[in-house]
Amino acid sequence: MSLPTLSVPLSVLDLAPVGEGSDAARALRASSALVQETEALGYHRYWVAEHHNMPGIASSAPAVLLAHLASLTERIRLGSGGVMLPNHAPLVIAEQFGMLEALHPGRIDLGIGRAPGTDPRTAAALRRTQRLQEPDLPEQLGELYGFFNGTFPEDHPYRGITAVPARGNQPAIWLLGSSDYSARLAGLLGLPFSFAHHFSAANTLPALEVYRRSFRPSAELAEPYVMLGVAVLCADDHERAAYLSRPGDLAFLRLRSGRPGPFPTPEAAAAFNPTPHEKELIRSWSVSRIVGDPEEVGADLTALLDRTGADELMVTTMVHGHDDRVRSYRLLAELAGLSPAAALGAVRGAHAPGA
Repeated sequence: MSLPTLSVPLSVLDLAPVGEGSDAARALRASSALVQETEALGYHRYWVAEHHNMPGIASSAPAVLLAHLASLTERIRLGSGGVMLPNHAPLVIAEQFGMLEALHPGRIDLGIGRAPGTDPRTAAALRRTQRLQEPDLPEQLGELYGFFNGTFPEDHPYRGITAVPARGNQPAIWLLGSSDYSARLAGLLGLPFSFAHHFSAANTLPALEVYRRSFRPSAELAEPYVMLGVAVLCADDHERAAYLSRPGDLAFLRLRSGRPGPFPTPEAAAAFNPTPHEKELIRSWSVSRIVGDPEEVGADLTALLDRTGADELMVTTMVHGHDDRVRSYRLLAELAGLSPAAALGAVRGAHAPGA
């Protein structure tokens, strides 16, 4: 069984998971290996996510990690999924991602989100203020574009600032979201939109409808472009896939109860006996997760594409062991018939941003 067509590129979202019994350094080495593996398999993009104060996630500094991953690869596009812009001064993000684009021209995506990616106390530490009123995202985006292209109005206080090397080195900019706010903003600005289906499945179809209805063509994009974040775990048989998926349930419950930690082992998850309430929480949280053997995964992904009309899928696979994560991405690549040459050809034939 295969996905319907290679005109739908497949990409990777990596949180650099830190498993129980391991550490952040080993998690980052695993990400270094995974980006090379997925590039060789023919995946189109490799994004890393910004999270803070989460012992099970090592991707807290996307720009730093992306610089390292770019040095290890040649073709695959690299980006943030995303940079949480309220945590940062737009000038800093412009300088960081302008530098990445200058060093690796044509390969960098700047995916922007508006959530803090952490708890309120850590957000206060990041922003150096106890006032956690969310910054105005459209205003921050305006500043970001101003630093990239020098288009501040004459009376703007930042008019005289030249962001080096951001000026003239703008990466492909995306908006990320899990509701209709970013969907509408992405549409109005004519930007590509990445929706977090993997943790906001109930909002997927409404948000995509808002995005497509509000879309206005821009210099970046002539037509709406939707990438869905989807959690996928593919193994050689259903039983193995189910076994490997259970640590994700336990990790979710720990996070929900305010006790985030390293990603649990399958053995720890198998020994855990959830209460009826916890079982219901797991059921509601995991409704969008695609778990199974290749035939099951293929059927579920095909159905998802049919329902949403997505232009691209960004797959995140959270398992305890690196080898099992690599195996899942290999099976999915085989399922879709990916190859580096085929991936490039498919994207050139589509309207993918940064293709």
